[in-house]
Amino acid sequence: MISNNRHPSSFRDPSGFIFVDQGIVKRSISPLYFKPYKALKSSSFFKKLQNAGLLILHEELFASSEEIIIQPEQISFMNYPYEWSFNQYKEAALLTLKIQKFALENGFSLKDASAFNVTFYKGKMVFIDTLSFDFYKENSPWRAYKQFISHFFGPLLLAKYNGLESLKLMNSFIDGVPIKMVSSMLPLKTKLNPFLYSNIHLLAKFEEKHNEDYKGVSKESTLSKKAQLNIIKGLYDFIKKMSLKTSSEWGNYYEKTNYANDAFDQKATIIDGWIKQLEAKTVIDVGGNDGTFVRKIKHELHEALVCDIDYNAVDANHNYVKTHKETYMLPFVFDVLNPSANIGFNNKERDSFLKRIKAYAPDVTMALAVIHHTTLSGNIPFEMSAEFFSTFSKHLIIEFPKRNDSWVQRLLNTKGEFKTHFDFYNIDNFESSYSKYFSLVEKVAIDNSERVMYIYKSL
Repeated sequence: MISNNRHPSSFRDPSGFIFVDQGIVKRSISPLYFKPYKALKSSSFFKKLQNAGLLILHEELFASSEEIIIQPEQISFMNYPYEWSFNQYKEAALLTLKIQKFALENGFSLKDASAFNVTFYKGKMVFIDTLSFDFYKENSPWRAYKQFISHFFGPLLLAKYNGLESLKLMNSFIDGVPIKMVSSMLPLKTKLNPFLYSNIHLLAKFEEKHNEDYKGVSKESTLSKKAQLNIIKGLYDFIKKMSLKTSSEWGNYYEKTNYANDAFDQKATIIDGWIKQLEAKTVIDVGGNDGTFVRKIKHELHEALVCDIDYNAVDANHNYVKTHKETYMLPFVFDVLNPSANIGFNNKERDSFLKRIKAYAPDVTMALAVIHHTTLSGNIPFEMSAEFFSTFSKHLIIEFPKRNDSWVQRLLNTKGEFKTHFDFYNIDNFESSYSKYFSLVEKVAIDNSERVMYIYKSL
């Protein structure tokens, strides 16, 4: 039973690969990795990682002299590093360091420290690559140290000093942001910090010095386990203390909404009624800010994806999820005008947002206070946004702010001499365009506001 239908994203590790069998993700382990796998399987350390929710659970389905097949717990919606907020990224980094420390203390070590080995699932980050562990060799350095720097520490530092958009660099650098590039982008004052100098700037110099060594011969360095644990502790403590002093237009959006409390409550009631009517179990709230309206849904949801372009809003949502242990909520960063694309070799290593969300197929898509931004800020015609939303799920709950809405007026006033081009922005054109992709189920105007709620069913 040797599996041949290897997933396009799984070709880098000779120890094994993942494949999809009748919609179920499974992992094939090659004989090369049998010894570490069997040692891990029988170790209490491995079981503790799984029981603590740090490592994805799996069950063994098949074993022979040529292949072992395991089936991990299925993750409904995979999210990637370039879709995380700052504190989500921090949590992923700290999880990786925690696992490496625990592994060292039990005779193992992570052979790779890719940020793509982690995803946000059931309210927290979880490590998903079962084959990343290898035996620890006495006095050997952590072979994944530089990878950790380029996948985690470097991007976090760039986000802190150069802005949160730096976290999207992982979209372009799937193998990690080059350490030389990180060093060049950090402010000069970071060179005066001994910890940052040794873990970033000195490392960048070392890499540059040896990047033209074509002989393929490298001197094996040594490092005691104690010294390695000290490095891990230093990284852990530094990253844990990292914080941001930033604000954003949308981070406190609901504190400056342009409709009264009763209108706000009416909107929440409308949404809850429609979700209950549909008996929805899964939703995606596009432009969902900090998750406020999803939390006001009284009908029990199995899972809710809440995405927003604003990193601080997503961070606020993430912090609420952690504080209240909301295992059903999945916050992530998303730009409706530029969704994550297929990337990697042959553009097949990491799936686009559209491919993932179509496979996920949520019961309901929510788009509240989004249409005026896509139309007036992004110049997206109504018909194009209707087509976009129609690909997600069978039902769409969407809010339309009319021309007299203060937010709409604010956006129109930025258009200057081109303002007349947007005369098409009105409720009649909106309804006409969306009728090409949806049938109207119900329409409700929100009292004391310039906003109208719609629930549509895709054609």
